[in-house]
Amino acid sequence: MRETVLLDTLFRLTPPQKAGLKKLKIKTVHDLLYYFPSRYISSSTVLGTELTTGQKVTVVGRVVSQKAKRTWKTRVPMAEMTIEDANGKKIKATWFHQAYMAKKVLPGTTVSLTGTVTERGGSLYLANPILNEEAKIEMGGLFEQGLALGNSQGQTFGELTPIYPETRGLSSLWFYGHVTSILKTKIIDTLTDPIPKEILKKYNLPKLASALVWIHTPKKSGDAEAARKRFAFEEIFFIQLSRQKARDEYKSNPTFSVPIREADLKEFVERFPFAATEAQHKAIRVILEDLAGEKPMTRLLEGDVGSGKTAVAASTAFGVVTTPTHQGQALGNSKSMAFGNLQVAYMAPTEILARQHFESFIEYFKHLPIQIGLITGSECRKFPSKINPSGFTHISRAQLLKWVANGEIPILIGTHALIQKSVKFKHLAYVIVDEQHRFGTMQRAELTRKAALPPLFSGKAAKTPHLLSMTATPIPRTLALTIYSDLDLTLLDQMPAGRKPVKTEIVGPSARARVYEHIREELHAERQAYVICPRIDEPDPTKEMALQAKSAKSEQERLQKEVFPKFRVGLVHSKLKPADKEEIMRQFTKHEIDILVATSVVEVGVNVPNATIILIEGAERFGLAQLHQLRGRVLRSTHQAHCYLFTETKTKQSLDRLQALVTAKNGFELAELDLKLRGPGALSGTKQWGISDLGMEAIKNLKMVEAARTEARIILEKDPELKNYPLIRNRLSQPNEAVHLE
Repeated sequence: MRETVLLDTLFRLTPPQKAGLKKLKIKTVHDLLYYFPSRYISSSTVLGTELTTGQKVTVVGRVVSQKAKRTWKTRVPMAEMTIEDANGKKIKATWFHQAYMAKKVLPGTTVSLTGTVTERGGSLYLANPILNEEAKIEMGGLFEQGLALGNSQGQTFGELTPIYPETRGLSSLWFYGHVTSILKTKIIDTLTDPIPKEILKKYNLPKLASALVWIHTPKKSGDAEAARKRFAFEEIFFIQLSRQKARDEYKSNPTFSVPIREADLKEFVERFPFAATEAQHKAIRVILEDLAGEKPMTRLLEGDVGSGKTAVAASTAFGVVTTPTHQGQALGNSKSMAFGNLQVAYMAPTEILARQHFESFIEYFKHLPIQIGLITGSECRKFPSKINPSGFTHISRAQLLKWVANGEIPILIGTHALIQKSVKFKHLAYVIVDEQHRFGTMQRAELTRKAALPPLFSGKAAKTPHLLSMTATPIPRTLALTIYSDLDLTLLDQMPAGRKPVKTEIVGPSARARVYEHIREELHAERQAYVICPRIDEPDPTKEMALQAKSAKSEQERLQKEVFPKFRVGLVHSKLKPADKEEIMRQFTKHEIDILVATSVVEVGVNVPNATIILIEGAERFGLAQLHQLRGRVLRSTHQAHCYLFTETKTKQSLDRLQALVTAKNGFELAELDLKLRGPGALSGTKQWGISDLGMEAIKNLKMVEAARTEARIILEKDPELKNYPLIRNRLSQPNEAVHLE
């Protein structure tokens, strides 16, 4: 296939260009053609009125002067250009590390520049703007009419110019030039369209060749919009096909049927140290109905932090491990229950979270003679202990693995250690994955495959375990319908009784002292606090465009020395070694640290009920869903909790967005609002879903998602093996195949 031709057989690539392409994972003609522009500008957008700091604009003017030089302190090479409009208004453009830009155009040339308006020393300039060389043609007449620099007034002429995401060694113009070069060859005529013709016609989508031309070289905005719609649909369509096909294949396997034992379950749930919510009762009932079926369950349990997902997991795990079998034995304290030998595996993303679940399960199962194991990278534990029946004991890894393999330990909780080859189950019937988006598809599959051993019951085929995924990450409905189309969705939309809503306040710089005093009062009352910062280190002063935001390292030092010298201030961030990170979190959990300064690494899984205050610096730099996750860290007890959102922004949009966090009822509502207000590119966590920015545009369109979902379902129902759809089958199996040009 011509689109799988490697780029280095078509073009001469410099080492920086090769490095840039490798970073972007672009190897073939197909990869480059599917590297789409992030936006478009008119090659001749003319601007009027005033410029404002932070605004992304296109300005048109005549080059007055240009020169290459070095910065005064750091000696960084740079280019500087001054352009002037017909009214005499001037603005400078500066390119750091790109001194060659000074040679691009001569004084007197009319140019178009696209960039971000930046302020330095009281003067405005364009920082590292894109020089739209195509705009140098036939612009003199309009320039002489006196059109000035400033905000866009919508006046356009000429074609649209695509703007591509850049990386070191590869400019937007490089992408534009090389893509247009490919589009002029016969390769474009040999491309095979993976979307069936009937679907293209049904939804009025352009064919592949036309869409590629329109998205890279549009003549008008309507062409670009039609092409982006087609490729957004294509991406969601193939995600739906992949997920639904995987679901069908998983559910085609035989599984363990777990009968519902209402009386025993009721007795187990009533022992909780809290009253279960109606949402928890409903979730337990739905999951147990799945477990009693003939097909393996694939379900996602989604609930806010503190909504009780672990209790639901424990209740359903109880239903599995107490399933009566012909090999069962009586449980000591209940004649009505019989102990079988089905097993449960519970996988958590971090050691501290795995330990928390282990300790929770000890609380829930302490009245039963059911063995529970813990396996992480650093330790192994077993409950109950022979020495202390209500506690646990540390045991060797070899002994733990032996007991798991022979079925003596029916519940095993752990981290990635669960998927090691040495971990073998006798009859794994139920897999629970916590914060499942933090594990790859292959990791989850590896754990479920551990059940492919001789079956417990009659039958020749090995049995597939039921799968419950859990997450506290608020997910918009359209995103859930796409990335979790292989899972049934259950929501926990209630909080346990007695939990007080977190009091959330937007705080400006002038109120900092008041907030610090409140934190001091809470610390004196033996409570704890989080301080969250947007970055780990201080910005590099040699980088002109460095993010100006508080760093965790410097803030920890400042708070310890200047603000809270009598209290213990700790620091945790993603660059720490896992063991060091775990130790800091252990110290905070044990109240050996009073204030924990951190990045968003504490977003998921940390359970410290004694922490009642969270202060978030630079709150406008986080997504709403992420802020909600962070706020949930202090929603773990019946004490009144507080969340302070520190911000220096004065823009109405940013303040309105933060105000939504103050007033929204739950995380699901916030997730939808985040998608609407900030757009798909800024939705918290979107990169981890494996969806491009273009695909995320489709996520905002429920009708498109449902259409792609429907078409995928229709194809798989009539042709599960895709025998009549070889292009689709090839796309799903070998999406990145590459060959050298002969």
